[in-house]
Amino acid sequence: MTERNVGLATAAEKVKLVAAEHAARADATRKLAPEVVETLREAGFARHFVAAARGGSEGTFAELTEAVLLAGQGCASTAWCASLAAYSARFAGLLPEAGHDVLWEHGPDTFVVTALPPMGKGTAVDGGYRVNGRWAYVSGVDFADWALLCGTVGDEARFFALPRRDFTVLETWDSVGMKATSSHSVVVDDVFVPAHLTFTRADMVTGTSWSPVASHNVPFQAVGGLTFAAPAVGAGMGALDACVSVLSGKKQSVTSAVDLVRASAQVESARLLVEQNAGVLDDREFTPAAMARNERNVVYAAEVLVDAAGGLVRAAGTSGLAEGGALQRFWRDVVSSSSHIALRYETAAVRTYPASLYG
Repeated sequence: MTERNVGLATAAEKVKLVAAEHAARADATRKLAPEVVETLREAGFARHFVAAARGGSEGTFAELTEAVLLAGQGCASTAWCASLAAYSARFAGLLPEAGHDVLWEHGPDTFVVTALPPMGKGTAVDGGYRVNGRWAYVSGVDFADWALLCGTVGDEARFFALPRRDFTVLETWDSVGMKATSSHSVVVDDVFVPAHLTFTRADMVTGTSWSPVASHNVPFQAVGGLTFAAPAVGAGMGALDACVSVLSGKKQSVTSAVDLVRASAQVESARLLVEQNAGVLDDREFTPAAMARNERNVVYAAEVLVDAAGGLVRAAGTSGLAEGGALQRFWRDVVSSSSHIALRYETAAVRTYPASLYG
């Protein structure tokens, strides 16, 4: 275990505790508490994939995955925002070097958020682009310093990096689970973005960057849904702990015991699958077979986590559905996070197999 890994794990333990303390409040207010946001920043999630030359950690995918799992046991929304802060900064690594100078001018802990679908439009002008559009489901945008927004310029899709002052946030996120992810909509109205603050979507897909940092040069398919699956697994682990707490001191029925044992195996299998994915990324095993397996792994992990969460609620009985209890919150968070489009069999199948195989 490297020093960076030890530091990140220690920091994630603190995030887990602080996030758990404020989880009920986050669920009620639909926002992460300022204390949680500051703990995330101090922990180093935003700097995890940032180049060491910029003060970043240049960390591994395995280190981040373990830290996100820990945070998720305290609060799924916190883990989701932690994961996306790290992976969004990894995308920002694809910017030209002059873009790095601007984005990380004040240090490596800049919070970046990303909108992957090309929902906006850019028009090429002298020195850059004028950008317009509206993007939905931009997680963590409440406390973002910068946003990476994808839009089309003619037949080409590009990402545009905009500072907080250049976009408007519309509070449109109203999901029954993952309430505090602040996955709101972003609006940009005719904003100039210089050329050094853009990169092509094709570069993101292929993982092609001038940057010498290994994590900046990873095909998108290889990463797949790990960004979203790791917080879901952390929430599953939190649900397991919450169920055990509810059942503690009670006489269990055989049915409850069976549900608990089955769910524990499902959660553990989901964890092993996302850890396998992280290993593929760190080992740079970017073969078609390995990348297809990564996509399959996260989809299957999401599926079994939903089943596990339901089993844990059954095991706990009525006590597990107490409105103020942690179990029902984790249950909702697992179901909500696992519904992400990146965690669906259809998404994995379309990218993995020829259309002729499934019509």
